[in-house]
Amino acid sequence: MAKQTYYTGEVPASKRPLLTPLTSHTSSLELENLEQTAASSFSALENQQDIYTPEFEEFNGKCDSLFFNDGQRRIDFVLVYEDESRRETNKKGINEKQRKKRRAYESNLICDGLELEATRSVMDDKLVFVKIHAPWEVLCTYAEIMHIKLPLKPNDLKTRDFAFTHFNWFTRFLQVKESIIKPEQEFFTAPFEKNRMNDFYIQDRDTFFNPATRSRIVYFILSRVKYQVTDKVKKFGISKLVSSGIYKAAFPLHDCNFNHPSEDPSCPSERYLLYREWAHPRSIYKKQPLDLIRKYYGEKIGIYFAWLGYYTKMLLLAAVVGVACFLYGYLNQNNCTWSKEVCNPDIGGKIIMCPQCDRLCPFWQLNITCESSKKLCIFDSFGTLVFAVFMGIWVTLFLEFWKRRQAELEYEWDTVELQQEEQPRPEYEARCTHVVINEITQEEERVPFTTWGKCIRITLCASAVFFWILLIIASVIGIIVYRLSVFIVFSANLPKTFNATDPIQKYLTPQTATSITASIISFIIIMILSTIYEKVAVMITNFELPRTQTDYENSLTMKMFLFQFVNYYSSCFYIAFFKGKFVGYPGDPVYWLGKYRNEECDPGGCLLELTTQLIIIMGGKAIWNNIQEVLLPWVMNLIGRCRTVSGTEKTTPRWEQDYHLQPMGRLGLFYEYLEMIIQFGFVTLFVASFPLAPLLALVNNILEIRVDAWKMTTQYRRMVPEKAQDIGAWQPIMQGIAILAVVTNAMIIAFTSDMIPRLVYYWSFSVPPYGDHTDFTMEGYINNTLSYFNIADFKNKTRAGNPYSGLGNYTTCRQVLFTCLKMHFKGTVMNAFLCIIN
Repeated sequence: MAKQTYYTGEVPASKRPLLTPLTSHTSSLELENLEQTAASSFSALENQQDIYTPEFEEFNGKCDSLFFNDGQRRIDFVLVYEDESRRETNKKGINEKQRKKRRAYESNLICDGLELEATRSVMDDKLVFVKIHAPWEVLCTYAEIMHIKLPLKPNDLKTRDFAFTHFNWFTRFLQVKESIIKPEQEFFTAPFEKNRMNDFYIQDRDTFFNPATRSRIVYFILSRVKYQVTDKVKKFGISKLVSSGIYKAAFPLHDCNFNHPSEDPSCPSERYLLYREWAHPRSIYKKQPLDLIRKYYGEKIGIYFAWLGYYTKMLLLAAVVGVACFLYGYLNQNNCTWSKEVCNPDIGGKIIMCPQCDRLCPFWQLNITCESSKKLCIFDSFGTLVFAVFMGIWVTLFLEFWKRRQAELEYEWDTVELQQEEQPRPEYEARCTHVVINEITQEEERVPFTTWGKCIRITLCASAVFFWILLIIASVIGIIVYRLSVFIVFSANLPKTFNATDPIQKYLTPQTATSITASIISFIIIMILSTIYEKVAVMITNFELPRTQTDYENSLTMKMFLFQFVNYYSSCFYIAFFKGKFVGYPGDPVYWLGKYRNEECDPGGCLLELTTQLIIIMGGKAIWNNIQEVLLPWVMNLIGRCRTVSGTEKTTPRWEQDYHLQPMGRLGLFYEYLEMIIQFGFVTLFVASFPLAPLLALVNNILEIRVDAWKMTTQYRRMVPEKAQDIGAWQPIMQGIAILAVVTNAMIIAFTSDMIPRLVYYWSFSVPPYGDHTDFTMEGYINNTLSYFNIADFKNKTRAGNPYSGLGNYTTCRQVLFTCLKMHFKGTVMNAFLCIIN
């Protein structure tokens, strides 16, 4: 057996790999060759001869320090592990395997040129923090490999003046003062090349690469360094080491504490500035410091907050118009003639409606729906029609203006040519075992699977997504069956006649009780299925193996949104376009599954029920998300601090403070986007039924921006900064929602709302030759929309065959019938007209 040699500190120069930078047209074969060269020392791991370990140093007491103990080398990344020898439950075999993998990994990091320093935890001596520093040569080499754009010279072009400069006094009040957050100096940039180093604007080697860029480079190395080779299968990357428990965490450092600046005068204390001028509640009225957000967290997070802020700003106009339309309906509800007829004891109180289920449901008076008809007057008014048209224009303008704003950010943040810079994911590179000829370059490339294998993977992934969509549809059918079943119970037990002095009966009708309970159950099922599918979608996307991180996120985005679209909106589509449309008529109703009679809408239509569904889902989702985003990380951090606090207060270093924060996760931002896009769908798709949706979204988003800022600056570890050119697949998704929104709102006005029947009656059937009124009016509208059913037609049938026997001594009952007329009915001329147009 070969003797194993341990080296502490830096690897000798003769042992380090020689890294050759790549061109912008790097193939997968060249990239693999680079990795083999970069990890040439890995052969030593297999021979078990040379192992390089980090130096162990004691904490020097400087809690705000971002450097090694020598005060010179900056900490670019931190790895955390638990010392196996000090664990309470010491499983020798497992611990030894983990120790070997970790030592091999750290040895290969040192061989790749990184410098490591280890320090034990101040609060828990079982924890070890491995601090990583990237020297100048490593940064330059990988900056060229990653095609990172760096400054050539300061930008001396004059910036154009913005329009409406005379409003500067107002915008200055909303902006962060330049004396607090200084504007960034602009540069001309170019992809870094070592052989042209003299052309770049290098005044200080320590600051040429900013902390965000240094962290990106180090994470790029950490994601590709190997730690084991078993049967020619390479195992590599910090992500697998963290997920397997060999390391407990891996993260870049915050630059200071969030509630006070750093004691180090050279530290810019950007985290403190972000908390004070962005995340703090007193800054809720200020514009977001997007440039500082981008500098500290990277372009990917910066573009998210830029989009969210722009969306919120555009919602202000929609909210104002929506409130105006709501107030129009609210102030005019007392002038709603048809609602007065429903509530009038001499009109609605004498109209006997047909039972809505067989045998158990009684005949009922129309005026028990008095309160719901008053509410319907608020939402189903002329203002709603105007607002639906306005929102169709608004969503188009929002998307077009955002494209313009996004193009400006691409230029300002220098991400126009980002597609050429992005590298393949390490998981993709590891599976590239098949050699193919590129049809364009005619060069050899390595791919993870053949064309046939790719087709099989796509088929399996599509089948899995389709299965989950069918599962959602099954849950919606289950909710429909619940509605049909429970409506019979409420109809049999709730009062049959209207009593204005009973406060409960005044608002709680069978339709309302069924709608509210079904909406709550639907919301619970939606949240459960959503939680499960999130994990399934990640597994499916991992199996699909996209090439780049952008491809990965776009693929996951489409899967998640397709599922969530069906999950969140299917019940709304059912109420809006299917409920009450296929009910048959008394004596010949339509049955579900041969057992359950299809449910009917309220005599005023299903619009109010659709509004109830939207309020419960939108409100419930907002409350649930805020609980998850605010309370959950705060409680977890509180529990973590309580576990680690000892009898006496100790000064803890920056890396240990950050370790006790919550990890954001690489898909953390994805869920933020998903939450907002689902809300965007509610605001646009069904806004004709609920004009206050933009106002609720506006209030939620104003808080959402500050809550997200608060949790990122105070509750979460610093994320690895990532580049992003735009919002990715969310842009075409929003465009698809915008097109669908125009269609759905038009159909709601046409089929779900009673707007068209009322207009038809007002202009055509209230006056001669069809009506008896001399002037256009809505009087008599209720009577003209209800058909007569002659109960006497059942007298010749047996008691078992007559579902209405024993329910009262009535000769006729009334039914809302805008479908084609059949026997047993005495219809009106308006019924016949609406039968034709429907």
